[in-house]
Amino acid sequence: MAFAPQIKIAATYMRGGTSKGIFFRLQDLPAAAQIPGEARDKLLLRVIGSPDPYGKQIDGMGGASSSTSKTVILSKSGRPGHDVDYLFGQVAIDQAFVDWSGNCGNLSAAVGPFAIANGLVPAERIPADGLCTVRIWQANIGKTIVAHVPVANGQVQETGDFELDGVSFPAAEVQLEFLDPADEGEDGGGAMFPTGKLVDELEVPGVGTLRATLINAGIPTIFVDAKELGYTGTELQEAINGDARALARFETIRAWGAVKMGLIQDLSEAAKRQHTPKIAFVAPPADHVASGGKAVKAADVDLLVRALSMGKLHHAMMGTAAVAIATAAAIPGTLVNLAAGGGERNAVRFGHPSGLLRVGAQAAKVGGEWKVTKALMSRSARVLMEGWVRVPGDSF
Repeated sequence: MAFAPQIKIAATYMRGGTSKGIFFRLQDLPAAAQIPGEARDKLLLRVIGSPDPYGKQIDGMGGASSSTSKTVILSKSGRPGHDVDYLFGQVAIDQAFVDWSGNCGNLSAAVGPFAIANGLVPAERIPADGLCTVRIWQANIGKTIVAHVPVANGQVQETGDFELDGVSFPAAEVQLEFLDPADEGEDGGGAMFPTGKLVDELEVPGVGTLRATLINAGIPTIFVDAKELGYTGTELQEAINGDARALARFETIRAWGAVKMGLIQDLSEAAKRQHTPKIAFVAPPADHVASGGKAVKAADVDLLVRALSMGKLHHAMMGTAAVAIATAAAIPGTLVNLAAGGGERNAVRFGHPSGLLRVGAQAAKVGGEWKVTKALMSRSARVLMEGWVRVPGDSF
């Protein structure tokens, strides 16, 4: 029996924020995978090493967690006022599908650096030293992200002293602006608050009725009160991920929340839409110890947030969920805002399993409705490896 040889595809393995992923230029993909569809999905699944019934992704580039099972496709943008089009694919670990329904805020920090280094930003726009502004079109959700990337001697500066909880080593700071982050368009229900309420009564059969803030900002997110679920908001990964009943309960809440947000019509659709919406629980500040041993004092944070991604508690915080947190915190009356003490605010410090993070949002009431023009956060990014990935030629 003849077997197809492996082919090689130019790729870069990058960390962005607290995530890692495989970055491709669209033009470097095989012709069949340059257009959306089955061939592209199969190729990315094989690159990452999914589906893997063992849950380890040993035969691929994935790292067996939602934070490391990610792919990015970039191309020069034909959209006025933008440099690069950014498409994100969240690859399932034990199932054969790629979820294209949302963005990755953490990997957004790596898009600008990759674009500069790979000829996707005009050379005349890149300073010899200083900040290079890269305007990114996030194709999954149809939004603009502006990245301010440090440059030294005409090259992306990756090393620095910016520290990010959840990342072991310091690096150069990349500032991100998520413009008009609310309202994810047709797929997101067409409104920041799809039900028209800041707090809903979410009926979940088998669980009960929970207060929930359902918001489209950064990524569709369901916020619930930690206390109503029997939690304190100081939980680390094992407390949730080691409890199969807890994970099943969170997935049930997420599925019913997705229906209420108009993201899916039937509960069965939630299994194939794991990336969105996110579900998170919030609590007031409390002294606790983060996963790396860092002591977090109640006085250091405004609230505590724990979020799940792809069915598991995240080790830190998804960047897009951080945008949702910033947005909800800026709007008086949401569960996030109430957990932070209420009132108007344009920035918030929140505790997550790995430490804490500061995010900001500019919100105002216009015509009786809340509008958010911008969410801001800082991340870091660096190249881990570059060259080629190899996959069997008949795998897509």
